[in-house]
Amino acid sequence: MANGGDGDGDVPANANEHCPGTQSKAAGKAESCAGCPNQQICATVPKGPDPDLLAIIERMNTVKHKILVLSGKGGVGKSTFSAQLSFALAEMDYQVGLLDIDICGPSIPKMLGLEGQDIHQSNVGWSPVYVESNLGVMSIGFMLPNPDDAVIWRGPRKNGLIKQFLKDVDWGDIDYLVVDAPPGTSDEHISIVQYLQIAGIDGAIIVTTPQQVSLIDVRKEINFCKKVSVRVLGVVENMSGLRQSLSDMKFVKPSESGETDATEWALDYIKDKAPELLSLITCSEVFDSSRGGAEKMCHETGVPFLGKVPMDPQLCKAAEEGRSCFTDQKCSASAPALKSIVKKLIKT
Repeated sequence: MANGGDGDGDVPANANEHCPGTQSKAAGKAESCAGCPNQQICATVPKGPDPDLLAIIERMNTVKHKILVLSGKGGVGKSTFSAQLSFALAEMDYQVGLLDIDICGPSIPKMLGLEGQDIHQSNVGWSPVYVESNLGVMSIGFMLPNPDDAVIWRGPRKNGLIKQFLKDVDWGDIDYLVVDAPPGTSDEHISIVQYLQIAGIDGAIIVTTPQQVSLIDVRKEINFCKKVSVRVLGVVENMSGLRQSLSDMKFVKPSESGETDATEWALDYIKDKAPELLSLITCSEVFDSSRGGAEKMCHETGVPFLGKVPMDPQLCKAAEEGRSCFTDQKCSASAPALKSIVKKLIKT
């Protein structure tokens, strides 16, 4: 949208000459609107201030910090990061809310062990589903009769639910609201930014992998944030190499007829000949990082780099089981990296 034209309000970039503006009473009805690609939308969209914005402001006044978690493309571990970020903040005794606005792919309920839970409504609004007394969650996943149901919604209906989440969910007085957004820069992103900006948004964390194909899309996400005036709190490079305890690895012996499992033999041999090796963590590069990965991209684009999280099978298992990776010592590779990132974020 761009300001201008002969009338009131915003004027779309592809509007006809002498556009009266989308908020004008003549929008979609004036002579200059004939043939405009936006004519039908402008004629039917409500004019004037959105009456729900005041309700959103009032509800968000009880939330101290609002953080968006974004990604340029899917499959980079954004929801896993959102879930573990929320677990980490809650473990630090903050009051935390996690809002899942990935309408078509709500994975947060599973990643927090909340599958099958329902939303409860009271006279003060919708109540989040609680993992702990200081960690509440809201997602469309709680509203689906069957978790396998596909959500086939157009943009306006998605935006309507996002608005309802922001104005009707009773988070109470909380320190952090983490918003897990779908990948890309779709309608949902524009809506959540518009609604949260009026209530004060701290900024966005962008999750990527070291792959160039992912970093290309992250640059677009950074440009999106700049265009809509959302501060980039930092970029997280996820799946930054594979880290795995030697004792958790499987070994195979290749042959012309195929592979045979040699794990038991290999581990017994190591225990007998070099038991100290079992305390080591193996490291290998999964993606090509020769071009500098996310850290170099952050330097080039002028945004903070928060750190790297390795690909850790134990972290993947924690996400599958809906639990925190910080409650035991199993995620020895990923948990320290995530804690370091959270500490940087809090300082920011």
